[in-house]
Amino acid sequence: MHHILSGIEFQMSLLLFVSLGGYLLASRIGQPAVVGIILMGLLIGPSVLGLVTYTEFVKSIAHLGAVVLLFVVGMEFEFKDLANPKYLLIGAAGVLAPLAGGYVVSSWFGHQGQASWFVGVALTATSIAITADALREMGRLQTAAAKAIIGAAVTDDVLALMALGMVRQMAQGEMSYGHMAFLLMQALAFVGLGAWLGLKLLAPLVARLNRTAMADRYPEVTFIFAMMLAFLYALLAELLGLSAIVGSFLAGVSLSQLPPGNGKDFREGAEYLRAIFASVFFVSLGVLTDLQTLAWPVVWYLLALTLVGTLTKVLGCGLPALSLGLGAREALAVGVGMVPRGEVAMIVALIGLDNGVIGQPIYVAIVAMGLLTTIFPPLVLKNWIYRPPA
Repeated sequence: MHHILSGIEFQMSLLLFVSLGGYLLASRIGQPAVVGIILMGLLIGPSVLGLVTYTEFVKSIAHLGAVVLLFVVGMEFEFKDLANPKYLLIGAAGVLAPLAGGYVVSSWFGHQGQASWFVGVALTATSIAITADALREMGRLQTAAAKAIIGAAVTDDVLALMALGMVRQMAQGEMSYGHMAFLLMQALAFVGLGAWLGLKLLAPLVARLNRTAMADRYPEVTFIFAMMLAFLYALLAELLGLSAIVGSFLAGVSLSQLPPGNGKDFREGAEYLRAIFASVFFVSLGVLTDLQTLAWPVVWYLLALTLVGTLTKVLGCGLPALSLGLGAREALAVGVGMVPRGEVAMIVALIGLDNGVIGQPIYVAIVAMGLLTTIFPPLVLKNWIYRPPA
């Protein structure tokens, strides 16, 4: 019996069952699906029932879900929508403000210098998977705010990588500014070269394959080739120290303008993969958080951290967006849309714990903050900023 319960068949079946429950819950309370699914993840995870833990299997499936989700989101955009200096400024401001805010609030609660800087780093990067999926569900991916969020989040990820590298070197007693500059240039080169190769080489190659007799006979080959590129880009991003979702997003944007051909539309196939694996990804965010470990001193620290993390993104990204020409509602949407930390903050927290930079209380606070900032933005976007007229 234990063998059956620990098998991947049972775990996958349970995770998808929970995902369906999340959709039902979201439908009943009138909220985005991501909110219901994360809450169901909390229910079955260590926080309540303890039916599922964050095993390597769940982690792997969730990782695939984030990669596929951002590939699908990328197909909604063109590079000309993202290569905008305004987004670079918004992204830079959205890193500096949370970095400083996290350091100040952690220092105020009595944590040491390296730990405080690490908390600041955990507040910098944005988990665009959360906001992007909520905007996709509301049909808002083509708004100016959505394009600014996606473009600024790429900048966020690159700068957060640099900050993380600096803090890790500080923990090891060494920090080379030359090495940091090299990492930054390497990340920027990947984004630029990846975009160029996608547009000039890979997209024409997929289009040519889509017109062949083989695609006519085996329509699925175009879909398989497109997904291969998505995971290849994700792999290259990981090798360079970036998040895999940056690579899969670039692959999606590269293939966004392909015309239909003999093969099946790979967009449809990717949507089916997204429905399965992205659901597990959102469940995993709830499973990863064990709220039972929270003590009152940590709760106050968590609340302060969440407040600072929210305000520094809303103001740090929203005000630059407003000053750069976006309307008040769109600028507010940018600020709110950059709030989710999700799995990004959780991964950073785990790195800090493994490297001895932070202790268990800070780790739990960062993970819970990541969850709270993940649930908050979809609710505000749907119920306030983009609330449909009565």
